[in-house]
Amino acid sequence: METVYDWVTVLGFAGLVTLFLQRSSLENPPDTIWHYLPPSIGAAVTNYLGNEGMDIPAIAMGVVTVAYVFIVLKPQLRN
Repeated sequence: METVYDWVTVLGFAGLVTLFLQRSSLENPPDTIWHYLPPSIGAAVTNYLGNEGMDIPAIAMGVVTVAYVFIVLKPQLRN
């Protein structure tokens, strides 16, 4: 945990895990485990690119990953 990318992607991945666990406990989950694969890979690629010094591609990949989460997974931000 040396760079900002490490911290941001770990926090994002923790959020994905929390969302998955919350939804998997529902009687009829709105999504499957496969829906969480693209943002997980996106977090890993974002972290890799950022750690390699490719800031613009890393930020772009991070934005695409966050967009996927909000468009496909549709987390509720409030109760």
